[in-house]
Amino acid sequence: MSSLENRIVLITGASSGIGLAAARMFAEEGATVVLAARNQERLSEVEKEFKSKGYRFLVKQCDVRKSKEVDSLVQGAVSQFGKIDILVNNAGTALYGLVEETPDEALQDNLEVNLLGTLRCTRAVIPGMRKQQWGRIINIGSVVGKRGWAFHGAYAASKFALTGLTQSLQAELANSGITATLVMPASTKTNFFSSATIVSDSYQPTMLGPVQSAEVVAKYIIKSAKQPKENVYTIWWMKWSFILAEMVPWLYSTASKQFFRRKNKQNQVK
Repeated sequence: MSSLENRIVLITGASSGIGLAAARMFAEEGATVVLAARNQERLSEVEKEFKSKGYRFLVKQCDVRKSKEVDSLVQGAVSQFGKIDILVNNAGTALYGLVEETPDEALQDNLEVNLLGTLRCTRAVIPGMRKQQWGRIINIGSVVGKRGWAFHGAYAASKFALTGLTQSLQAELANSGITATLVMPASTKTNFFSSATIVSDSYQPTMLGPVQSAEVVAKYIIKSAKQPKENVYTIWWMKWSFILAEMVPWLYSTASKQFFRRKNKQNQVK
């Protein structure tokens, strides 16, 4: 198993949730961590924590929707530490509601973070990784990036796109010493749902299926940095459920439709 000692790790969306949990674990493994996020107040709190623990780190405010900020983030990290070995594209936003009620602006903002933000960060680090002939790119996707679900149309679209982007990277980076991994969490206990954009009054987001902690997902991220695989499911049986869904598509479709009808009935009662 590859050591993470002295590796330089850049994590977006690192001020809370999965990103922060991963940053802590990388730091405990001896890596130097660059924590990037939009929320400066939370970053300041993380900075105090990491200082008190003696970690090697850098915090940097960055909005991945803006190319100049992403370029400045990467250049600053390379200037201070000489390289970036591992990129964890974790920054993401949630968007829930009926497709017919989803405005262009909401979808565009979601794509700017979930898809284009990942593209910008990846594009910025690959030249340096190619030069050193080593790198790990770990994209945080979602199980809804494999199968769509009612009220998740726009969000699922962004995660489906991320799945395709990661698959393309895997082909383009073959034999370069750089790997690309797609980590697919299920529902995770973070502030992700509470900060979601809701475009339909008829829906309130709830955690579906098995629920896991941010720390559980972070462990899979660490493992992906040490022993990279192309696709990582943080709930082991999810892989087989998707295989089953491809073999018996009506079963998954029926479950999704029943969920939609049940939610509508609940909202009518309210």
